[in-house]
Amino acid sequence: MEVWTALMEGQAIDSAPAPASRPEVGELIRRLDEAAAALSALSRSIRDRDAWDETWLDTMDDPPREKTYGGAIAHLLTHSMHHRAQILFMMRRLGIKNVPEGDVLSWEHREGR
Repeated sequence: MEVWTALMEGQAIDSAPAPASRPEVGELIRRLDEAAAALSALSRSIRDRDAWDETWLDTMDDPPREKTYGGAIAHLLTHSMHHRAQILFMMRRLGIKNVPEGDVLSWEHREGR
């Protein structure tokens, strides 16, 4: 989410490899919360401008390629669900009980929306 949001906002991306250190769980949660807030704000801005079909330049592609905001946001949502499903499958295979379903409607219900 950090990289995609930065790309859609036209920010330069540092392509250097990440440091070899292993961040603490709290740091990962902090980064996730910040990335989610930034992506949410960008998505609301795109919605408010009805800019789903407007394009931005993905400079990480070689060669750089135009993409739509709506397509990129849809990609983020579907791709992240793919990874959540993989993790849920691994948790079930490990015998973990009461694994959450992980779908959007369940999340909305849990959040009282």
